[in-house]
Amino acid sequence: MESTPPTSKRVKTRAVRSGGRLEGWFSGDNDLIEKYRYGTSIKKINNPKVVCFDWLKSQKLDNVRRLLKDQSLRKFPEMKGNIYPDLVRVFYTNLKFEGNNLVSHVKDVEMKITHEVWTVVAGLKFSSLRINKGNLGVVEDFNKIQYYKSYLKNQHAQVRTCSVGGLKLDERFLALIMTWILTPRGSNHFVLTEEDLVYIFCIMKKIKIN
Repeated sequence: MESTPPTSKRVKTRAVRSGGRLEGWFSGDNDLIEKYRYGTSIKKINNPKVVCFDWLKSQKLDNVRRLLKDQSLRKFPEMKGNIYPDLVRVFYTNLKFEGNNLVSHVKDVEMKITHEVWTVVAGLKFSSLRINKGNLGVVEDFNKIQYYKSYLKNQHAQVRTCSVGGLKLDERFLALIMTWILTPRGSNHFVLTEEDLVYIFCIMKKIKIN
């Protein structure tokens, strides 16, 4: 996506001066306005990354392409469009859970993100093995260090941290897609957590994940 987020200083100045505009965005909720002005408005919005499946094919990365398609991950990694950082910040300021659904509103527009919405918009499926930080043990026969070492280019390398750079090509691409697109974070994209490695393990072994 083509967008460059404004600097924190500019965002904060614009938000504080917006006055009545913010009241319209938050339906007059003064607590949320204050949360936005002095919290969310100065947070950096990461530019989303995309991966083109035709490009993977042209680079002879057909195995990566097939593995992602096996997990129904064709549509979401290719999604791109315009970005509106201020509205993204408002969305997260207003965000709350209602049961299993995400609910928010932006400029008087109510939004409810359900499993059905994610399926239609992003192509993500809500079935099969559920994995998160608290239940990594549901994946049997997984050993973080042994698995990482099995996919190193240099099998005799000393392992101090599980980094993307030491992996073979297919695993390296899957790792970067994981840390930049599927479970993105603001930093340390090249250092893999145990959760990252579990996801990559499942994708490589064609274990369906939720």
